[in-house]
Amino acid sequence: MADFKLTAAISLLLFLATVFAIQEAAGVVAELKKQQGSDEPFVGLNVGTDVSNLLSPADLVSFIQLQKITQIRLYDADSDILHALARTKIRVIVGVPNNQLLAIGSSNTTAAAWIDRNVAAFYPETLITGVAVGDEVLTTIPSSAPLLLPAIQSLYSALVASNLHKKITISTPHAASIILDPFPPSQAFFNQSLTSVMLPLLQFLSRTGSPLMMNLYPYYVFMENKGVVPLDSSLFKPLTPSKEMVDPNTLLHYTNVLDAMIDGAYFSMKNLNITDVEVLVTETGWPAKGDSKEPYATIDNADTYNSNLIKHVFDRGGTPLHPEVTSSVYLYELFNEDLRAPPVSEANWGLFYGNGTAVYLLHVSGSGTFLANDTTNQTYCVAMDGFDSRTLQAALDWACGPGRANCSEIQPGEDCYDPNNVKNHASYAFDSYYQSQGKAAGSCDFKGVAMITTTDPSHGKCIFPGSLKVSNKTKAVSSTNATDTSGAEMLRWSFSKRGESLPTSLLGLLVPLLLIFFFYHGTTTMIMR
Repeated sequence: MADFKLTAAISLLLFLATVFAIQEAAGVVAELKKQQGSDEPFVGLNVGTDVSNLLSPADLVSFIQLQKITQIRLYDADSDILHALARTKIRVIVGVPNNQLLAIGSSNTTAAAWIDRNVAAFYPETLITGVAVGDEVLTTIPSSAPLLLPAIQSLYSALVASNLHKKITISTPHAASIILDPFPPSQAFFNQSLTSVMLPLLQFLSRTGSPLMMNLYPYYVFMENKGVVPLDSSLFKPLTPSKEMVDPNTLLHYTNVLDAMIDGAYFSMKNLNITDVEVLVTETGWPAKGDSKEPYATIDNADTYNSNLIKHVFDRGGTPLHPEVTSSVYLYELFNEDLRAPPVSEANWGLFYGNGTAVYLLHVSGSGTFLANDTTNQTYCVAMDGFDSRTLQAALDWACGPGRANCSEIQPGEDCYDPNNVKNHASYAFDSYYQSQGKAAGSCDFKGVAMITTTDPSHGKCIFPGSLKVSNKTKAVSSTNATDTSGAEMLRWSFSKRGESLPTSLLGLLVPLLLIFFFYHGTTTMIMR
């Protein structure tokens, strides 16, 4: 009799556990619907893979999470990366490579198989939000233009068959050059030789609620129009009213080139009587390095453009034509693709090198935690080149005086006294102050003579305050006190991170366990009696 009751109790536990699992799955679906319904503009990253030492898919996804990146675009549908993205809440646009357009545009069966294999097989565990069909097809392989819309329509039909058409959008990224006479924006129009493709495509996008995908690069606009387009407006730098670009037809004022390009796309669509399709910027960025013919491809300009762009999107100010609509953008790109062919700039659009170290640090304070970390979180504050000794000395005096930086190591006879020059001493003092302030935004400025770097400035016996070598000295001491905060602290951390669902989940399992314990214990006691 006791065995029968124990079996029944265990069956009850299994039933309750199944109900719990179903509830958890329903919670995931509800969360997914909530995410898909978000209309907030975002900044995503393009992830190219022409990298000689690309991180493994698992490490790549971990790196993306570390950087607080929530939206990415792939140029294909790499199954290993899509598997690694499962259950991460990172949203991804997958791509159909140009060389697959012929097969997909010619066969509904091939299109259906592509969706089954690359989308339906992963969704919803992997949050695929869009399919980008080809890339700049109309300008790079114009002979394939007649296949573009049939391919999109066939893939859309496959999404409908999988009941995913209301969750996943489908479109195709275009080069900015499909728009002629782009400034002033009110005069912009699509290349008329493409009208036979663009009009039915835009009608399809309007009908399905999909965006017009545009690859927009103010860098190229500036390079092709030097002397006409100011560098400051290309980089989102503040302009005086006299330097703002004014559309003579609408009298709208443009303070940056990207907004003008986006509005040019809106006016171009309006010329074809399409007014309800939003622009999604699938690529934009600035190269950090170029050859002798690309003097404006510098780290400073890349940092300025991308940092200001991120702030511009998160400010949600829209464009002069559509202040109510802020286009989301995908930065080009996450990694430097060192395997790309010349010119030099082609391999230097990334925010990071292939191994995950930062090419430069974006200034995105005030934009949440997005892209706020490098892979080691080791940053330093040092004196910049090009400033005279008097200016640096004034900043050094403030750091060691009112700033209360620890300057003992740059005194005569100490490890960081040599080389005995003001720039070296200032760098140490700046870093001491920067680290003491917790690397807070604005703590590495010193009236513009300091900069943040990821390169450890330590040398010889001189170890800078922010160096890992300093941390390693204290590691042995701190580890002796760390053993007390193990299991209890980890459990407390888990509860605080997982929120309300974890205690509910545990209670859901603990209650039936306790019932079994008391039920079985009572039965056993009765038998023994």
